[in-house]
Amino acid sequence: MNSPYASLVDTSLTWAADEMPAFDIAMKAHDKHPSLAGLVGLVFEAVLEVICVSLPGYILARRGLFKPEHQKFVANLNMWIFTPCLIFSKLAKQLNPNQLGDLAVIPIIFIVQTVVSYGVSIGVSKLFRLRKRATNFVTAMSVFGNSNSLPISLIISLSQTLKGLSWDRIQGDHEGLVASRGILYLLIFQQLGQMVRWSWGFHVLLAKKDQYDEYRDECIEEGRYRDDDTSSEVLIPGLDGNDESSDDETYVPAGRTPVGGTSSTSPADSDDELGTPKKPIVTINGNGGVGRIPNDIPADDLNDITTFPHLQDIDQPQSCKGIRGYLARSKFALRRALSRVEERIRQVCVRTYSKFPRWIQLPLEKTANFISDFMNPPLWAMLISILVASVPRLHNLFFEKGFVKNSVTDAIVQSGNVAVPMILVVLGANLANNTKESESKDPEEAQIGSRLLIASLISRMVLPTLIMTPILALTAKYIPISILDDPIFIVVCFLLTGAPSALQLAQICQINEVFEGVMSKILFQSYVVWILPSTLVLVMLALETLEWAGV
Repeated sequence: MNSPYASLVDTSLTWAADEMPAFDIAMKAHDKHPSLAGLVGLVFEAVLEVICVSLPGYILARRGLFKPEHQKFVANLNMWIFTPCLIFSKLAKQLNPNQLGDLAVIPIIFIVQTVVSYGVSIGVSKLFRLRKRATNFVTAMSVFGNSNSLPISLIISLSQTLKGLSWDRIQGDHEGLVASRGILYLLIFQQLGQMVRWSWGFHVLLAKKDQYDEYRDECIEEGRYRDDDTSSEVLIPGLDGNDESSDDETYVPAGRTPVGGTSSTSPADSDDELGTPKKPIVTINGNGGVGRIPNDIPADDLNDITTFPHLQDIDQPQSCKGIRGYLARSKFALRRALSRVEERIRQVCVRTYSKFPRWIQLPLEKTANFISDFMNPPLWAMLISILVASVPRLHNLFFEKGFVKNSVTDAIVQSGNVAVPMILVVLGANLANNTKESESKDPEEAQIGSRLLIASLISRMVLPTLIMTPILALTAKYIPISILDDPIFIVVCFLLTGAPSALQLAQICQINEVFEGVMSKILFQSYVVWILPSTLVLVMLALETLEWAGV
């Protein structure tokens, strides 16, 4: 009901607002986010959730029940199955094709963050008077932050605890959609970081000691007194979405066929306790492998086996009778036929490729190399998600009520729910492995270890945040790009500016024997000691930026 005093009341409120002191207006603005005490509680809840999920992995690893080889298997399983399911279930459902162009700002912010971190690390290294190898180590710790395990967990937790992270451009936005967009932003940052980490980081910043001229004589001298063979066991494989270390430990089945078949038969021992003789074994010397092929296979089949490597380890039990023998022979025939088809397709592709002019072959070759080196299951899942979200019929097929949604999509969602807990359990186990006390193999590390630790922590978790805060604030306020209006994107950017060093750096340091003891201390300090105050400061800066920029 309209009142005759309504206009008078409105005028009075307008006058009161105009006359209100600036301090009171500022206090009103802070009502948009929790008080400091409330924010501490919310951030503590998010961090404590991460710790509680990681703790079982830490305990099991300390007791020797979750060994490094088990961690590698779980990490690879997560990367190949559960993380792609998480990406698809979170992104394909709510990704808007109109947002794809705005995502181009992420590589720009990544480059700016990398340049800032690099400059900070160089300045801090000069302040601490570090040599080139130590400076490169500090640079690696500063430039490569964790963009996978910890930030994803924090984003999911913060989306459920912090209010005001919904985006006004999305109707009906809720915490599930907020978390999904946060994961998308983190995945793009992650893939950019992976590309730089395993190129510049692995081959330059964390290169082996003998790659430096100043240490080359020392490495030659050390090689006279100790065995140069080093352990290839990797403690942190693929945790940030990469499986580069698996190249050295790839299982190669016996019996790789040679190009020009040089084979010889070898007598076999008894096959069972009764002394039943085995069939003769054909030894195939290609790549040093030994294949088990029965000698009673017809010549045509044997030619197929030496032509198609997939058939090299198949025993065809000619003497088996009944259903078992029939199934075994059918399996052999099927695999032989499939290998023939595969070989024919390969030959057609090679023949077709050879007919193309060089100016077409070169882009195709580069594209194939890019797909082979850069693409991984999470990235494939992201591309499939974009495809499904961009095609309305596919989107309705997967996410509208129906047979596909109730079977395939629901199964993907259930598998995706496993990804983050599994990441955190492996994270706890990795921290347990890297916090064990061990003797330093490097005399230089014993001398400058404390300086390296302090310089790395300052370069990663303090100075980049101080420099990037005004840059991000000005970007959010004055650059008219829609994604910069998304509150969760600003939170993601701030979390990445001060995130701990990437866990994969421990893997690289172990492979190349680069300051492994200092690396373990950095992980402990970053993920155990400083994670709570650091996350609290970063979230506070993000919320203040959102208020100042009017997001």
